[in-house]
Amino acid sequence: MSEAAGRLDELVEAAGEARERAYAPYSRFTVGAAVLAGGRVFAGCNVENASYGVSICAERGAAMQAVAAGETRFDAVAVVGSAEEPTPPCGACRQFLSEFTPPDAPVVVETPSGEREVWTMGEILPHPFGPEFLS
Repeated sequence: MSEAAGRLDELVEAAGEARERAYAPYSRFTVGAAVLAGGRVFAGCNVENASYGVSICAERGAAMQAVAAGETRFDAVAVVGSAEEPTPPCGACRQFLSEFTPPDAPVVVETPSGEREVWTMGEILPHPFGPEFLS
């Protein structure tokens, strides 16, 4: 079992705790996310703004925490949303995460009640736009 696979529960727990701190007064859709990078867990929550376009998703918040700490390779991603079914990252977050997350890395998504789905980054974003297109 890979380190990432062995730490999915810990990652989901960190995402769930971050979700409790989400700021979502407009949508009431709270999300927490965590990434495993360099053996450490980095968490984030969604932060809405009255000007919806400048809101930040939890996944990007967690990713920014990791990058700010010097980590640019994510071994796993976890997301806990407030929906009754496991809700994967939005399209923008999938693209953002793909910059740092290899296609075979697990992406675990869980509901507050514990219903869980696990995919790979490559499954949730099979054809990302990457640096190879910028030559």
